[in-house]
Amino acid sequence: MEDYPRTLAEFEARFGSEDACRDYLFALRWPQGFRCPHCSGQTAWAVSPVLYECASCSRQTSLTAGTILHRTRTPLTVWFRAMWWLVMQKNGASALGLQRVLGLGSYETAWTWLHKLRRAMVRPGRDRLAGRVEVDETLIGAGEEGAMGRQTLGKALVAIAAEEDGEGIGRIRMRRVADASSSSLHGFIQEAVEPGAVIHTDDWNGYKGIAGKGYVHQITKVGSDRRTASRMFPRVHRVAALTKRWLLGTHQGAVSLEHLDYYLDEFTFRFNRRRSKSRGKLFYRLVQQAVATGPCPYRDMVRGIRGLGRKPRRHPPQDVGGT
Repeated sequence: MEDYPRTLAEFEARFGSEDACRDYLFALRWPQGFRCPHCSGQTAWAVSPVLYECASCSRQTSLTAGTILHRTRTPLTVWFRAMWWLVMQKNGASALGLQRVLGLGSYETAWTWLHKLRRAMVRPGRDRLAGRVEVDETLIGAGEEGAMGRQTLGKALVAIAAEEDGEGIGRIRMRRVADASSSSLHGFIQEAVEPGAVIHTDDWNGYKGIAGKGYVHQITKVGSDRRTASRMFPRVHRVAALTKRWLLGTHQGAVSLEHLDYYLDEFTFRFNRRRSKSRGKLFYRLVQQAVATGPCPYRDMVRGIRGLGRKPRRHPPQDVGGT
């Protein structure tokens, strides 16, 4: 049974103590009762408020070990407030906004927390799209001279899949792809869409052969007229426009391409739950996925970006939009 607060008043009344937050995490991490990650033993006793010792192998397991909250020294009440605030922002959240709301000591801390939580917005093994699905790509990034068509240069090429739901849009999937080759686009489709679905694309060569991967392929020729493309593929074009508007509005366009996939995950998380009657349910899903997602230290987040990663830098990649 899904258990979550419906209002801010309920949230504050329920999660005002560390014990309450720990009990909630325990129930979401081990819904069938404790399960030792080393031997699968089902009996344990608490040796501290967050540490459990397995009765079978005597190995100790922390409640937050192996999760997004791995080795956190911050009270769980603060983490819960961060997650509640994040899902309550209908138009997305920025690190600067989180820093202000929680009174965090540094922008770096707020940026790190948001990126940890964005990594928890994609549920491992989530269901793929089904039915009839539009697929196309869009370029995200600052304007460049010399970039034409599907060329990327310094931009990011993002593949989009959108379920048809009558005249509207069902669920979506988005991911940055290396290029518009069949290898990249077929890989995205196979990851995002259930075999047997109808894949509706334009006549780009990169989509050719997808029928041989277990899909029904419908091709519509659109030529070079963007208006025709928007009319023939209204759902993916709508999603692309909303995504770009969100990146510009919430984050003022200050999103590093190296972390773009995680912003796309946040947009997808919000979009696919846009009809949810309770924002509290989004909080429930985020906490549930946070305990099912592995650790991601700050150093790993910035590794390989402009030579970063050996030590935390003074200013992390920008995420400076308003609240």
